[in-house]
Amino acid sequence: MTNPTLTTDPRPAYLAALDWVARLARAVPADRMADPTPCDDFDVRTLLAHLVTTLRRPAALAAGTDPMAAPLVSDDVLDDPVSAYVDEAAALQAVWSGPDGEALLDRVARLPFGEVPARAALAVYLNETLVHGWDLAVATGQDPEADRELATTALATAHAYLPAERRGGPVPFGPVVEHRPEAGPTERLANWSGRVSTGWVG
Repeated sequence: MTNPTLTTDPRPAYLAALDWVARLARAVPADRMADPTPCDDFDVRTLLAHLVTTLRRPAALAAGTDPMAAPLVSDDVLDDPVSAYVDEAAALQAVWSGPDGEALLDRVARLPFGEVPARAALAVYLNETLVHGWDLAVATGQDPEADRELATTALATAHAYLPAERRGGPVPFGPVVEHRPEAGPTERLANWSGRVSTGWVG
């Protein structure tokens, strides 16, 4: 079977995911920044700062620099991670949707588990954006389901490039978590990426 990440244009889905997370970020109350999230490594503030890093990595790819040079958490935006995410998401959308965006898809991108075409890297960033969007939404009491078609597309792609048996080490995802029967596609994507819904999604 042909890997869909190597034959499709991931930009429309990825840019739509950025819009969704930007809307979630704008709605985060200022008094929730220290709250825990389903991602054990982050509270709301550091999750947002990590989400800024997930923008800077594809921005670096487009600029021809090393995406992995960006730190896990963008400490320089901790004072106002919401504005940083919204502004940098808009700038990234302009880069990847602009006249040179299609040509960027065939660049080589360095990820933790190896080098891949940029179109495959954007599929990885799509997964990361939606999963961390789910983290942010459930931590701050917002609707944790992105557009159903968008999340369904991302879930199918994740099944293709992130098999259940490839976890740990250079593949920074936990073991697959069994999803609830009533779970929507964004929650199922989070479960596939190792997130536990219990205690977060009622």
